[in-house]
Amino acid sequence: MRINLKVGHFPLFPTSLYTSQLLVLHSLSPPNKTLNPKVTSFSTVSSYYSSNSLVSVNGFDFLEQFSPFRNLANSSTYTVITSNERRKIVVGLSRVIKDEKGYILEAFSRDFCPSFLVKIIKLLGDKEVAFAFFKYVVQDYSEHTVRSCCISAHFLAAGDLRLLAQDMLSWIFRRIGKYRSDEVVNFMWREHYKYECDFSVLDSLMRAFLTAEMVSSALEIMSKMRDNGLRPSSSAVSILFKLLLRIGDYGSVWKLLRDMLHKGPRPTNNLFNVMILGYSRKGRLRTGESLFHLMRKFGCEPDVFTYNILINAYCIRGWTSYALNWVHMMVEHGCNPSISTFSTVINALCKEGNVVEARKLFDGMQEVGVFPSTVTYNAMMDGYVKAREIFQANLLYEEMKKNGVAPDAITLNILVAGHYKYGREEDGDRLLWDLTVGGLFPDYLFSDVSIAGLCWTGRLNEAVALLDNLLEKGIPVSVIAFNSIIAAYSKEGLEEKAFEVYNIMVQFGQTPSASTCASLLMGFSMTGRLQEARDLMAKMIAMSFPINITACTVLLDGYFKKGDVMGARTLWDEMENMGIAPDAVAFSALIDGLVKAGFVEDGYDAFFQMIRKGLVPNNFVYNSLITGFCNSGNMNEAQKLERDMREMGLFPDIFTINTIINGFCKKGRMKLAIDSFVEMQRSGLQPDIVTYNTLINGFCKAFDVVNADNFMTRMHASGWEPDITTYNIRLHGFCSTRRINRAVMMLDELVSAGVVPNTVTYNTMMNSACNDILDRAMILAAKLLKMAFIPNTVTANLLLSHLWKQGLPQRTLIWGQKLSEIGFEFDEITYKILDKASHFIQENTEYCTETTEKSLFLDFLMYITYDYIRRSRAYSDNNDSSYELVQDGPCGSFKLVNKATVWSI
Repeated sequence: MRINLKVGHFPLFPTSLYTSQLLVLHSLSPPNKTLNPKVTSFSTVSSYYSSNSLVSVNGFDFLEQFSPFRNLANSSTYTVITSNERRKIVVGLSRVIKDEKGYILEAFSRDFCPSFLVKIIKLLGDKEVAFAFFKYVVQDYSEHTVRSCCISAHFLAAGDLRLLAQDMLSWIFRRIGKYRSDEVVNFMWREHYKYECDFSVLDSLMRAFLTAEMVSSALEIMSKMRDNGLRPSSSAVSILFKLLLRIGDYGSVWKLLRDMLHKGPRPTNNLFNVMILGYSRKGRLRTGESLFHLMRKFGCEPDVFTYNILINAYCIRGWTSYALNWVHMMVEHGCNPSISTFSTVINALCKEGNVVEARKLFDGMQEVGVFPSTVTYNAMMDGYVKAREIFQANLLYEEMKKNGVAPDAITLNILVAGHYKYGREEDGDRLLWDLTVGGLFPDYLFSDVSIAGLCWTGRLNEAVALLDNLLEKGIPVSVIAFNSIIAAYSKEGLEEKAFEVYNIMVQFGQTPSASTCASLLMGFSMTGRLQEARDLMAKMIAMSFPINITACTVLLDGYFKKGDVMGARTLWDEMENMGIAPDAVAFSALIDGLVKAGFVEDGYDAFFQMIRKGLVPNNFVYNSLITGFCNSGNMNEAQKLERDMREMGLFPDIFTINTIINGFCKKGRMKLAIDSFVEMQRSGLQPDIVTYNTLINGFCKAFDVVNADNFMTRMHASGWEPDITTYNIRLHGFCSTRRINRAVMMLDELVSAGVVPNTVTYNTMMNSACNDILDRAMILAAKLLKMAFIPNTVTANLLLSHLWKQGLPQRTLIWGQKLSEIGFEFDEITYKILDKASHFIQENTEYCTETTEKSLFLDFLMYITYDYIRRSRAYSDNNDSSYELVQDGPCGSFKLVNKATVWSI
């Protein structure tokens, strides 16, 4: 028989993995990097599923010829398998043809026959490839096809391939839904005696429903098993418990447990662990503890996994002291702690900022014969980095290498991030180069490390292209690589691109991690789209994705940045209901946000709450509170906090001292400001440009020109050149004392020095122009316009105020109306000016409306400001998009839909 099958000739793996790695190495720059911040469009989706991908040439799909449903209209767009699965199927089918079994493929392609399908599946050999082939060829879900699939599942179960049969049934159940699934159950039960026993078919159906997450149908199958005198397997019941706990159906959980106690199977350690884990994840620790104590009553002894579940639950809630008590308890009961036990507690201590205690435990575990793993080293290094102790992190990394513990991609991210944030970028570049080129990573991690490295060096386009290439070639890529690109896109504010990569990650079978969720939330939070962030969080929680404290902290910070203090407080309260305990970073974000919003006392209360929980405040927390008290004029409390810092072993940094100096300057207590300046130098801190600017500003406001000039001289002597802030301070001082000529000279001086004026510069000079005599005012205004004057809200308020002061209330209201028509957001000052103008007109029916040269000049400046704001608003509206988050597919993938686009259709 001549086999009439087409076989495409194409290289499955043009290069070996080693060669691919060498090519990747050449794409990594040495420490002197060239950044490419511009991000192009992500092309991976189209390349995975286009007609030219992998197994197709010139529009011909090699797989299509093997499907009995190839004539379906939607076959060309069918995308149930990934490119990697396509490639593996082609390899498997090519082997079948090479073994002269192609006649089976040809027969199957003519008619969907259960026996031929089973033969092909057995010939393919690999379970993953066989299931992928099944998903591809079953493109029709008519009653005849579904029944044929059921018969195939019977054949497979009878041939010791029950796991594959369960996967096939689960796939069918997902596609046809609950109503038709009941018909499948009846059909399989009615015909099963021809192929398999009662338990086999019901167990397969139950597991298939569990895999499809159709809990109610799984419960019905379990009831059917009971009715037929059968006892479900412990492993299947454990999966059922897990799903019931995930959806929060606690009533069914306890009913099922009582049923097991009476009818079997007897609860096992694994079952109790599943229940304890489920309740702990829901924040019901008391119930978890009760189940722990109940285990022994039913002949089950808590093992290391049981203890670790509870220890981890306490650590997540921030109750590290309780977690340590459980460690002592497990030792007392003869259960030896594992590496996971120590890693969990060390990680919790580091996240709380208690690096000293974490290091003690890290050293102590080795004394009892438990040696740190990569995860333990990563947790400890992450703690040092967050404490800004980069030197200690580097020492620990060297110790890690010395002890033969292999670093992974997470190690890379921790160390490189530390150097970029708190160290020197060149050290981060050098470390990145050494790690990627030095052969320190195993081959299977190389792809992840290469992608992460490209993202850290700002070469996102190359990282995306590399991911695309690796997936095309079937080279393994873990969730770490996907997370690196998702995080990079989110930081760039490209949420849609981040979701594209996320969806591909899900389609390739990777489970989202806590880092994935945090990165996606960060993208929304950074752009102020908090409602979309809350919607995403709700969907992820409903799907039991790992939402951790990092994700909540990202969203909390987003609320504060947008000024939504009530939203931030609400989220903080909801965190406890979700069983998520705040760590030191979360408390830092809360305290800083409250202080910046003006709720200093509330921030102080949160500070004491943080200490009561055993969390250690760092410099950032103290600096936030000191800033708040200084801004509110409470210098006594600010100085008390500075003393507390020193007692806690924290040394006030330059930011701390500058804040205190600024507080004294605002109150006009210049002698105390100078005392702080002198004390700073005695303690070894060198003044920076902010220090000098603060003191110069303080003396200018105190009209002490001599000392202002003295500190200008000292600043030059210390090697600091004046910046735009310095010039703005002096300009304001000159303008306040009506020394306009001197101000103009300084304006020319800063331009000559190459310092770029900002809006403060422009508004200061514009205010002087409006107050000055007309001729000189027009010259000054012309100079500002020539320098590309950029008006803002302050400019608008300034001009409205001058119109009012010039006795032109009618013009003030007219321009106020024009600004409101273009969506200009009035602040408190704007409303006060407009209210004064309105009251004046109401109370003075007769007032001078004479047009003067000064009023025309102000009108001209007002028009320029109005026109600029109007054009800026129009551009912003055209580029602003509102998105809706919708679920896209059964596997937990999402997509962003532009509402404006949808509404316009």
